[in-house]
Amino acid sequence: MKNQQTTTSSQKVLVSGATGTVGRQVVAELLARGHAVRALTRDADKARAVLPESVEIAVGDLTDPDSLATALEGVTGLHLITFGGAAFAPLETGPRILELAAKAGVRRVTVLHGGEDTPLERAVKESEGLDWTVVMPVEFMSNALEWAPGIRTDDEIREPFADRLSAMVHEGDIGAVAAVALTEEGHGGQSYVVTGPEVLTLHDKIATLGAARGREIRLVELTEEEAVGQWRTAGLDEYVIGFLLEAYGNTPEVGRTVADTVERVTGRPARTFARWAADHADAFRA
Repeated sequence: MKNQQTTTSSQKVLVSGATGTVGRQVVAELLARGHAVRALTRDADKARAVLPESVEIAVGDLTDPDSLATALEGVTGLHLITFGGAAFAPLETGPRILELAAKAGVRRVTVLHGGEDTPLERAVKESEGLDWTVVMPVEFMSNALEWAPGIRTDDEIREPFADRLSAMVHEGDIGAVAAVALTEEGHGGQSYVVTGPEVLTLHDKIATLGAARGREIRLVELTEEEAVGQWRTAGLDEYVIGFLLEAYGNTPEVGRTVADTVERVTGRPARTFARWAADHADAFRA
């Protein structure tokens, strides 16, 4: 059941990572709920090219907190990511960012969990005077787009661990949970695991994508060694390869267990992979 202690008046929220997969959804959800959005970006031209015209653009960099002073003026909510800069290194600037946010009058902060313990997330949890919420999504449905080239050209997916399980989540639902936490009461001090409404195997995902595009897709199951070779050829570094082997070969319980967070926080059911696949079917068609 959706939290009933809500704040319904229009607010302005500063969104970092606003051009990313989740950031765009946070922006879209805030706008749909009638709130004003200011997008924090290092590249104003890129942001203007991909974000709605109604979004205000502010240039700043999370690695340089003092560059955020103007961007923080007049906002009540702040959405943060845990990595920054050209190299997307873990941010060490959390304490200063939060100090500036509190000074500017920010009331609520959400942080998108980066998959591991990070300095910025720790700083958010240790902050005083701010209602913070950690948004912890499992596997994104949009990760399926990585298969699109192989499906378009060869009608196949080449992957290891065919029986792996995932409660994968629609990126729009991640954005919706963040938007509610940024603008409504009752979510301070919470860490929300965000999943989809069902647990899927790789076979389930492939069948769903095939139905959406109107053409079957073959699964070529790779050994671990073959998968590592494929990922290295694709340019992935060894850290990412190690992460994928662990995530796919030994998926933690949290990644394969449905949570009711989306419905409990937003008041509507989480979106299915079938819906995501139908919305993105053209990406998988030749």
